[in-house]
Amino acid sequence: MKKLLAECLGTFTLVFAGTGAVIINAASHGVISHAGIALTFGLVVLAMIHTFGDVSGAHLNPAVTLGFAAARRLAWREVPGYLGAQLVGALAASILLHALFPLDTTLGATLPAGSDLQSFVLEVVLTAILMLTILSVSSGAKEKGITAGIAIGGVIALEAMFAGPVSGASMNPVRSLAPALVSGQLAHLWLYLTAPVLGALIAVPLCIGVRDSNCCCQIINHKS
Repeated sequence: MKKLLAECLGTFTLVFAGTGAVIINAASHGVISHAGIALTFGLVVLAMIHTFGDVSGAHLNPAVTLGFAAARRLAWREVPGYLGAQLVGALAASILLHALFPLDTTLGATLPAGSDLQSFVLEVVLTAILMLTILSVSSGAKEKGITAGIAIGGVIALEAMFAGPVSGASMNPVRSLAPALVSGQLAHLWLYLTAPVLGALIAVPLCIGVRDSNCCCQIINHKS
């Protein structure tokens, strides 16, 4: 239960701060800026890794959880609980943001600027890079420590910085699902639910290709 609570709280904070930055940027006529939004996403992930990394691993992302399970670093029996906790946290954040900013019509939902195919490919590649980084700097299914926090937060900020204007740089199904459900922006949701998962799964054999398979794929002890 502590792991699930940590995932719920961490994902709530991620969505509240990240999509909140998008909403407040629109409400303040661009005071935060695109760069500020990208940094917000990177910094909040860094903070949550340091806050909850030693409890649940601070996945905060169903694609990351599925990637860890595919890499045999997380038992599949734990996956439904993680996904449910992440969804609850993300929905709670979007509902609160809707209450605070009722006039905002998208609530920071990710929407493609170009074609769906363009954004789909971008989201696959972005998430694969992110998951490859996570697998390389984490221990088991745990993301903890200065190196992990800086590397993962940095990659998220970097990818949001250059790809955000095109695809939204979601890399996270619940980060896109929650604001879409609460705001009703469902037209392009499918690509943000499928592309990050595909990208995370692609990262597993890539990690094995550049590292020892025992390093990338290792069952951890979940009794501790």
